[in-house]
Amino acid sequence: MADLRLDEKVYIEDMAAVTPNTLLISVTNERKKCVQLLDSRTGRLLCEVHLHDEPGRMCLTDRNTAAVCVGEDKIQIIQVTDKKLTLCGVVTVGKHVLGITSSRNTLVVSYSKKPWLEKVSMDGKVLKQFDIRQNPEHFKCPDYICSTLDGSVFISDRDTKMITQVDASLNLLQTFTSPLLKYPRGIIAVMEDQILVCSYSRENHSILLLQPSTNTMTTLLGEEDEIERPHSLAYCPGEKKLFVALANGCIKVYQIA
Repeated sequence: MADLRLDEKVYIEDMAAVTPNTLLISVTNERKKCVQLLDSRTGRLLCEVHLHDEPGRMCLTDRNTAAVCVGEDKIQIIQVTDKKLTLCGVVTVGKHVLGITSSRNTLVVSYSKKPWLEKVSMDGKVLKQFDIRQNPEHFKCPDYICSTLDGSVFISDRDTKMITQVDASLNLLQTFTSPLLKYPRGIIAVMEDQILVCSYSRENHSILLLQPSTNTMTTLLGEEDEIERPHSLAYCPGEKKLFVALANGCIKVYQIA
């Protein structure tokens, strides 16, 4: 385990592991609204791009491209290389966007209001919406989302205290609850049947392992592992490294099996 100490005090909105040695983060503080590329071994800043509004959740659409939520209804596309970030096009989506993930050459975005979930093309065209007629009260705050290779999308909702799985067409598959799951935040797929999720409340701070096939949830990391108010995750499969962003601006790095 190691800590990445950033160059200055920032709040890390979200993260993505680009290569085994680089980490992309969206950050804000009193002076900055930007996306930064870090050396994931040292935390050293490699480069950054400044945005016109506060960045939020992010995802990689491929190895060299990232999509970052900006403001209420924009997705900023960013080209990523080893030492350079370049702002590309801006995609306009619905109002009150919260989360984002990439699934089969499309984007899935979540909102703080109905329709809750949309599948959109890379230029912002709406391809499918979540069927709120069948599930009118299913979401309240679908804050973070992730996808798996089979097209499934997992959504963490801190207000309903549930994890929801939908298929590539946004059809509801199943929901997951547990006494361990308090206020779920960041969520990431490690494997098809291994989903990691941040969970914390006043009494408990942890990273949970969800296994959808068995509908089980167990604690992977807890307060004894120096987990405190975790809210975002990134994972490097080649190195089997898990990055955990804490509310104090620190990034913890763990080697996991």
